[in-house]
Amino acid sequence: MALQRQLLKRVVHRASSSSRIHSPAITILRSDYSTSSPPQLPPFDYQLQPYNGPSADEVFQKRKKFLGPSLFHFYQKPLNIVEGKMQYLFDETGRRYLDAFAGIVTVSCGHCHPDILNAINEQSKLLQHATTIYLHHAIGDFAEALAAKMPGNLKVVYFVNSGSEANELAMMMARLYTGSLEMISLRNAYHGGSSNTIGLTALNTWKYPLPQGEIHHVVNPDPYRGVFGSDGSMYAKDVQDHIDYGTSGKVAGFIAETIQGVGGAVELAPGYLKSVYDIVRKAGGVCIADEVQTGFGRTGSHYWGFQTQDVVPDIVTMAKGIGNGLPLGAVVTTPEIASVLATKIQFNTFGGNPVCSAGGLAVLNVIDKERRQTHCAEVGSHLIQRLKDLQQRHDS
Repeated sequence: MALQRQLLKRVVHRASSSSRIHSPAITILRSDYSTSSPPQLPPFDYQLQPYNGPSADEVFQKRKKFLGPSLFHFYQKPLNIVEGKMQYLFDETGRRYLDAFAGIVTVSCGHCHPDILNAINEQSKLLQHATTIYLHHAIGDFAEALAAKMPGNLKVVYFVNSGSEANELAMMMARLYTGSLEMISLRNAYHGGSSNTIGLTALNTWKYPLPQGEIHHVVNPDPYRGVFGSDGSMYAKDVQDHIDYGTSGKVAGFIAETIQGVGGAVELAPGYLKSVYDIVRKAGGVCIADEVQTGFGRTGSHYWGFQTQDVVPDIVTMAKGIGNGLPLGAVVTTPEIASVLATKIQFNTFGGNPVCSAGGLAVLNVIDKERRQTHCAEVGSHLIQRLKDLQQRHDS
């Protein structure tokens, strides 16, 4: 972190003397120092709807009065976003922004994508809500399409409403299936903010002082800043040490993001998951892949992030990009593990409701039809190369 701060200060200092451009809320550093005008967004054929709603100040005051004080916002003067279309957002003045954050890694197909909107609207006209105590084709169609994207015997789907809820369910499955309580998570991980997943999370900015249960946080296999560099086998040895010296020798499971999102887009050391999955399974545990931020083709090279490490988990959790903004999450596992939940009633009022199922199926279809995974590979490769170019121009 100290190195990051030094680099940022150096870049900002150099830019302040020659090429800094101020907007009301954002300072933009030009990549091309030879031009005197800021970069412009390309033309976009779209007609905005007239906005007659409250101003940003009015919205902000109401939010502070009626919503929880734990909410935070970006920029000293928060943006009042009133409309979105594909990769762009618009504020109350009609100013257009490129949404590189995608609703915190959620809008996988673009804002208000016509195919997804149509699926949601058409289903809403027929039936907005029905639970799984009745039959409806939408949830089955969506589950079938999602299971078809999974490798191995990952064929049983549970629908929930968020990533935190998905990870809660996955942890419960692991504990019930193995008969053990102890879970292993990575330092620098984020797996949710609910009372149980906050224990799996290992970033103090997101953790309240609550009991976190039988959870062990092992060394983060960061190939760039990690203590063992990119040696995946050494990080895996730390997992074995935790099992040998910090548990009974048996664990319920291991959970990891394939690329740590909230922790700073940190990839795992090569070969790490393959070694750890073997260690955990020998200790009686199951392996959980948190694909909330890496799934659905976002890595470009693979549909699921865990495939970049050449492993097949026992349980996969997902949310965010699965619904393109709908409150939707899922857990996919094997029939054998899923059977442990049949000993009691397991029910979710809104999980897999007809509207979210129709929208989620449309998301899967758009990702395939518009070759979004290929697009991620192309744009991602371009961005990485440009960042490498910057790396060569600045001190390390």
